[in-house]
Amino acid sequence: MEPLRLAVAAYTDLPPELIATVVTYLEMRASVAQGARPEAGLAFVRLRGGQAGRYLALYRALGERWMWFSRLALAPQALAAILDDPGVEAYAAVRDGADVGLVELDARAEDETELAFLGLVEGAVGAGLGRALMAQAVGRAFARPIRRLFVHTCTFDHPRAVGFYRACGFEPYKFAIELTRDPRLEGLLPPQAAPHVPLLHTRKVRDGT
Repeated sequence: MEPLRLAVAAYTDLPPELIATVVTYLEMRASVAQGARPEAGLAFVRLRGGQAGRYLALYRALGERWMWFSRLALAPQALAAILDDPGVEAYAAVRDGADVGLVELDARAEDETELAFLGLVEGAVGAGLGRALMAQAVGRAFARPIRRLFVHTCTFDHPRAVGFYRACGFEPYKFAIELTRDPRLEGLLPPQAAPHVPLLHTRKVRDGT
């Protein structure tokens, strides 16, 4: 039998102001019991447009180390409109009076829901709260008459993200390549954000550092 030959399609150099990541899409076709009971002292508080400041503070605390920036690029009115949309549900996970996690679902499509964001602040990781957040997400998503819940993660995210989603019942179905300007050059994130992603551009970033 002729040996399998793996051909590299192409290498593409990028301008130093661009960053690239491999995106993995995963889906859950039916509600899967997560086996997670509500964590003692953990509550979920719905965040509306009037709480956009609280939402952004939590979003930054969760995502700055993983290059989350899409919500930071929105005008305040645009973010408030998303949080007030009846198809969007954003919840702060609260423990001992502090926001420790975020669950956000986007059900604006007709028959599917996107798990837009799910994460914990760094100090809460490893305490078993991730399953509790996922149980909240799955329960809320499949309370609607949808055919699937889907999510995407990327190589900038936590290295165990794909494994966590698969352990929770999601199955991968697509890869993609995402190219974007480095948000640290736009002032959306500080230069020290996501230290595992090199900042290559030689000009100074907007905050002068």
